[in-house]
Amino acid sequence: MPIFWDSGCVDEDHSAFLPQLGLWEAAMARLLQPPPKFLPAEWHMANENQYHRAEAERSRSERLVAESQRLVEEIGKTTRKSQSDVNKKLEQRLEEVRFWKKELDDKLEELVCTTEDLLAYRTRLENALESLKEPLHITQMCLEYREKRVGIDLVHDKVEQELVKEAEIIRGVTALLTRTLEEVSEQIRLNRSAKYHLEKDLKDKFVALTIDDVCFSLNNNSPNIRCSEDAVRVEPHSVSPEDWLGFSNANVEKAAKQRSSSLALKALVDRILSQTAGDLRRQCDAVDVAFRDGLQETKGARDKLAAHLAKVMEEIACQEKNVTVLEKAIADQEGPAKVAHTRLETRTHRPNVELCRDAAQCRLVREVQEIAHSVARLKETLARAQAELRGLNRRQLALQEEVQVKENTIYIDEVLCTHMRKSIPPRDGGDQGEWAGGPRPDAGC
Repeated sequence: MPIFWDSGCVDEDHSAFLPQLGLWEAAMARLLQPPPKFLPAEWHMANENQYHRAEAERSRSERLVAESQRLVEEIGKTTRKSQSDVNKKLEQRLEEVRFWKKELDDKLEELVCTTEDLLAYRTRLENALESLKEPLHITQMCLEYREKRVGIDLVHDKVEQELVKEAEIIRGVTALLTRTLEEVSEQIRLNRSAKYHLEKDLKDKFVALTIDDVCFSLNNNSPNIRCSEDAVRVEPHSVSPEDWLGFSNANVEKAAKQRSSSLALKALVDRILSQTAGDLRRQCDAVDVAFRDGLQETKGARDKLAAHLAKVMEEIACQEKNVTVLEKAIADQEGPAKVAHTRLETRTHRPNVELCRDAAQCRLVREVQEIAHSVARLKETLARAQAELRGLNRRQLALQEEVQVKENTIYIDEVLCTHMRKSIPPRDGGDQGEWAGGPRPDAGC
């Protein structure tokens, strides 16, 4: 129940609420009190903060004044140093352009000289191609004759390998000379292309040297100097120093590469023209040796075939005797087999418990099995012997045919091919004037 307070009436139970009333009055009193005062320590701290802030502001101002003085001096020095650096860079640039211009001049002179040499080498190659037709014709005729061999002797033997190799060498040399001639013509074209780029680069560098000479001569007191609003613009077609250096270096390297390729081609032509005749002569000798060795080997094979034919005929007689012996052995097993079968059949008539699988019964069964196994082995051996005899008869016929094949091969190699190869003209690799199409041009460059 609520309690109402006034000056005249109080509820009979008001004494129970007096402590709560005291707490409420104390809280209200605190809310109505004035703000608390600062402590002395706080007063001193506030003063110290003001001192520090003033000192900081003054220090920043002093530093700004000193920094401004240093900045003015530094900018003056920087400007003078920058202009000095620019003059030095221009001087270095002039030296660099002059260096690359000299490199381009040198490469151009070398390239022109090398191209003139290549024109002479192209003529030598054209003349050399005409010297390879006759040897190829003779080699092809030898190969055609040897195609008339028959049977197993139509083999890709050492002689044919050397003949094919000889034909391949001649065709290879022809193809090599033709390809080298094309490469020389292409190299002449590449040299002329590199020469064009060198001349264009030299013209551009001459203009650049003229402009940079003018720039290097300017100073703060020069007439006709002015400020330009778009002086620091980046030209859309400008390149970086690395690209410029790469372009000049690429032209020099391209010219050097083409000259190196030209020198390599000249050396290649010299080697080809000096070595081809010797290679052909050596291959001709190798073919002749192969023919001689092949004939010797074929004759030896013929003699061995004849000897083996005699041995095979002897072996046929021996194998015929072996077949007869095996047939008799098979017939000899018929009696023991009949005895064993009769004994087994007779013992099946034993009465009652006497029909026992005793040791004799077991041994008779094994005897029948052993005889059957022996007969099977003899028949198998007989079949093999008969097959071997048929094989020996076939081998006799094959050896007789093979001896005739060897005789045919000996006739082709010894009478036809070897006789024809004697008409091959000698090949001397030392005569460079005839084989190489004239003397080498002087390597004046």
